Amino acid sequence: MSKNIAKIIAVSSTAHPLHKFIEKLCKSLSAELNIPYEMKLEDYIFLTEHGAKDEYGFAFLPQIFVQYDDGNIKLVLSEIPLNERLKPDLEKAKKNILEKIA
Repeated sequence: MSKNIAKIIAVSSTAHPLHKFIEKLCKSLSAELNIPYEMKLEDYIFLTEHGAKDEYGFAFLPQIFVQYDDGNIKLVLSEIPLNERLKPDLEKAKKNILEKIA
């Protein structure tokens, strides 16, 4: 599955309420796939080039990408799934990402 993925890239902000969740998600994926992850803080240039944008064309935080060995970058998560209690769902997020890179 991860044979040609070089690393996971997350773009977030330490002030964002979901930053710790994103960090935990990336650490978990990194360990499961045995690939490194990189946390970019408030890198709006990267988000503008590779990420999702809102209805006004503005990039938003947080977002997660994978970078392949050939340098290509793919967005794998821009909307955090919520559980029935409206809390971020780590397992659903991992499942969504793993399905996109399979």
